[in-house]
Amino acid sequence: MISNFFVLSPRGDTIITKTYRTRPNVGAHERSHLEAFFRRIKFWDDASTPAVALSGDDQDLMEGGESSIPASGMEDDEKKSKNSRQKVDAPPVFIMPDGLSYLHVKRNGLIFGCSTSRNVSPTTVIEILSKIAKVFKDYCGTLSEEAIRKNFILLYELLDEMMDYGYPQVTQTENLKAFVYNEPILVSHVPSTGNMINPKTASASAVHKPIIPSVTANGGKKQNNNQKNEIFVDILERLNVLFSANGYLLNSTIDGCIQMKSYLAGNPELRLALNEDLIIGKNTQTNPNYGSVVLDDINFNACVNLSEFEHGRTLSFYPPDGEFVVLNYRLTGEFRAPFRIFPSIEETPGEPNKIEINIHVRAEMPDNHFGANVCIEIPLPKNTVAASCNIVSNGASNVTAEYNSAERKILWQLKKFPGSTEQTLRTKVTFSSPCTSQVRKEIGPISMNFEIPMYNVSQLQVRYLRIAESMPGYTPYRWVRYVTQSSSYACRL
Repeated sequence: MISNFFVLSPRGDTIITKTYRTRPNVGAHERSHLEAFFRRIKFWDDASTPAVALSGDDQDLMEGGESSIPASGMEDDEKKSKNSRQKVDAPPVFIMPDGLSYLHVKRNGLIFGCSTSRNVSPTTVIEILSKIAKVFKDYCGTLSEEAIRKNFILLYELLDEMMDYGYPQVTQTENLKAFVYNEPILVSHVPSTGNMINPKTASASAVHKPIIPSVTANGGKKQNNNQKNEIFVDILERLNVLFSANGYLLNSTIDGCIQMKSYLAGNPELRLALNEDLIIGKNTQTNPNYGSVVLDDINFNACVNLSEFEHGRTLSFYPPDGEFVVLNYRLTGEFRAPFRIFPSIEETPGEPNKIEINIHVRAEMPDNHFGANVCIEIPLPKNTVAASCNIVSNGASNVTAEYNSAERKILWQLKKFPGSTEQTLRTKVTFSSPCTSQVRKEIGPISMNFEIPMYNVSQLQVRYLRIAESMPGYTPYRWVRYVTQSSSYACRL
């Protein structure tokens, strides 16, 4: 199934690699193949490389029978990427000139990848890579380059149990405990630079503890005299929203999940209660009351007992080791979007080469909430010469707006966007030629990234989380947080 598994650092260094199948005259060039793979995803350009398996350059190389990418070809790719209008992420699956299919996922800046010469299911392999990354995090406590380098003996031991000859065997965290004998070395958690981190949405340091007893960096036993019985619950929602140029909502979906990580001694049975007025399915015969939470569909973890869910909206389960998702849910249709975008474009009289773009953003969440690390991007046409920005801020902090000439887009960033406030950006853009209808089509769409702590749009709530049976002297600490993030939040122009 898998020929080779590897973990690459953000710089392209090989941290972990394991070969399951070899081909003649390939083993000696394995390092160069991984370097070529890293350069391909680093300098991917969808304008010259279709987002399918093979790029045009790759096909030429395949026909010529080359086994590696020429240096001149890589230089051309790099030049193209620098001159491209917008940086594009590489697809998770593509074919390289060595004839192998490469699949990868990114976690905390690290690249978990593999190669295969067989016609495998991409979704199956990507799920395996995600499982490996999750198991690494559960056993190391945190997923970082330093943690992997210090625990490589433990991680190779886990790989030996999880994969045999490239086929998955045991991938559940709790089932691997019986086969693992090495202890993890604790490494302090480093927040991922790829995610938006906010003090209220960043997880507590305790959630980064490994699931098995650990040792310190000098080899001493980690003392757990004050070990607490803790359980962490995250209600995470990702929004996909599309606005028209008039500010009307065209498409809106919510992809949410409830995930947990348990450090409870004795693994007791837990009871989790959701909204009493929760309704599953919009086509049900039940008429929802005003304020009821209506979800399109919901699916549960295999460990969840649903015997009391229909009449009491209560789940009971024995939490497995490590981080796990209790349930996933989805909501489509009308809901109150936390931000609304109202764009407008005005031509400058007597100056056909200039236009003025006004972006008005309104926060429609309560004033006791705020959007953190808000970033708004406005792509501009290729013939843009200059752009000047004027910000009209109302209560926001650390607000900046600038024109990025290399990527030809305006970056409007707000560290804190308070609820029930409005922010406006006025931009004067100068083109090298008159602004025609074709030029105006190249403006936009506007994209917005944000994170809202302790707020969820669907109004799904955890009523209580408790131990099923009363245990004298057993006082667990429960930590519940709500996080709303943008997945695809865009507005047409």
